[in-house]
Amino acid sequence: MSRYLRPRAPGATIYFVVCLAQRGSTLLIDEIDALRAAVGLTRRQHSFHVDAWVVLPDHMRCIWTLPAGDCDFSTRWRQIKTRFSRAVPRQITSASQLARRERGIWQRRFWEHHVRNPPDYWQHMDICRDAPVNLGLVEKSADWPYSSFRI
Repeated sequence: MSRYLRPRAPGATIYFVVCLAQRGSTLLIDEIDALRAAVGLTRRQHSFHVDAWVVLPDHMRCIWTLPAGDCDFSTRWRQIKTRFSRAVPRQITSASQLARRERGIWQRRFWEHHVRNPPDYWQHMDICRDAPVNLGLVEKSADWPYSSFRI
């Protein structure tokens, strides 16, 4: 089994892409209240600052800044994914998911990028903001209701 080595930078600002297992699904926006509850409870237990967040039908893009001295973003994502998964109907799609006691909702991993400098930060903010427009979901970013950029 592969062992992924993730950077461990306390207080880092990190860009994430977290996807559902079934691309093309609309589960994240269909169950937005369950997602908000999962994120809220996780933030209360393990704080982090949300710089940007956009929830799309089958994936999320966000930028977090962790507290000084804290580098554990994986636990936060595990808790968000678990809480959300428990709140929505089970969607087992394979024997391997059943064996691992997975619910078949999320891709097993997520993608992260540690933000290096202000230009890098603003580039990833633009990616988050523009995602609904680039996917053809709305004409203006401010019109997408599942985004921290909504005005």
